[in-house]
Amino acid sequence: MEAEGVLVPLSLSAEFEGSFAYLTVRDRLPTILTKVIDTLHRNKDNFFKEYGKDGIQAEKTAISFLSKLRNELQTDKPVLSLTDNAEDSEAWNEYMRRQQDLMEDGKLVSWFKSPWLYVECYMYRRIQEALYMNPPMDKFDVFKGQKTQSFFESQQAIKLLCTYLQDLITNMENLTEIQLRDNFLKLLQVSLWGNKCDLSISAGQDNSQKSSPIDSLPDLQRFILVDDSSMVWSTLVAAQGVGSSGMKHARVDIILDNAGFELISDLVLADFLVSAGLAKQIRFHGKSIPWFVSDVTKQDFEWTIMQTIAANHKWMSASGVQWKHFMKEGTWSYHDHFFWTLPHEFCDMAVDAADLYSTLQGSDLILFKGDLNYRKLTGDRKWEHTVPFDQALRGFQPAPLCSLRTLKADVQVGLQPGQAEKLSSQDPDWMTNGRYAVVQFSSPCREP
Repeated sequence: MEAEGVLVPLSLSAEFEGSFAYLTVRDRLPTILTKVIDTLHRNKDNFFKEYGKDGIQAEKTAISFLSKLRNELQTDKPVLSLTDNAEDSEAWNEYMRRQQDLMEDGKLVSWFKSPWLYVECYMYRRIQEALYMNPPMDKFDVFKGQKTQSFFESQQAIKLLCTYLQDLITNMENLTEIQLRDNFLKLLQVSLWGNKCDLSISAGQDNSQKSSPIDSLPDLQRFILVDDSSMVWSTLVAAQGVGSSGMKHARVDIILDNAGFELISDLVLADFLVSAGLAKQIRFHGKSIPWFVSDVTKQDFEWTIMQTIAANHKWMSASGVQWKHFMKEGTWSYHDHFFWTLPHEFCDMAVDAADLYSTLQGSDLILFKGDLNYRKLTGDRKWEHTVPFDQALRGFQPAPLCSLRTLKADVQVGLQPGQAEKLSSQDPDWMTNGRYAVVQFSSPCREP
């Protein structure tokens, strides 16, 4: 495979025994499926109360479906077509045919022989199929309990962050441009490290934020392997056009990752951007179905704002009230598109989701949160670590974009020569243990 004269490396896959992808498919994915089955079983009484015998039958059938799925995964059975006739089913089945065409020696697409990105996404979509096929459970979020718990366990950190935000907003008019920039960089880093709180990586174990998010930043600085934050700031400043109304027009799109503390850190950053006049419009992009345990859905987004308003804490509640106001007046908006829950690399977006690509082209800055977005940006491939970020994007450049990611998968590009080797000698698990992070920026070449 070639792109722009450069050989495109192989996809990460469980085919490579001992790799992180292999261990994920062998150990972590079955654990997550087991937790989903347990969640359905524990909610049996609720399903009966709400739906009577239909609820019990739906729960039994879904558990049977998921138990079979777990067995298929663990025994490396061929991947099956989706049969639920949902909006995205044909896109999934077409992608499976595409994967089949890439298989060598007539092998079938299967859990351990196909790209890790594909089979991991496929597992979450099959969990959704189990629910779609068993109404009245089709709207049930099997991960809601874990997301809720993560939010409440991060309360102390959330209160501290909201207090910091409200103090900033109160003094906004007195800030110099240098102080404005410094605070932007701090909140960008809080949003970056908020990405540590990922329940799919810990297979649903407690991963909440308990320490002060602002106070811990200096100690974390040395773990940022690539830091293009100043380019992000420059892009925002350059986007400050003054329209006929005299209002600044910059639009920022945030491609969300996890609910809980990370979402709060994204909302705080978005609030600062608007309150500081750095952005006039923020568009949040979430998932249309429950995804990778802790990813944000519309329900999570709305629930988080309501919980923040209801908090028994002056500044937390004040933040929530402001966020609800931003949503109501249209300064903020929430969007989901089924492309975000397809297995495609983002370089496919311009062809496979032209409407979404076109929407993103209207942005002045796109922030991609988290590890899965990074994997999709780079195609989840075995890139050399020194390959430039721009090159790994393989033409995906709808607008200036930045990846804010703590490393939890063995793909990383844009490093300096020798940087990866030094890290490997100091910390062999540097790519997967969530200790390290990147702020990587890319801007499309503008025609003069």
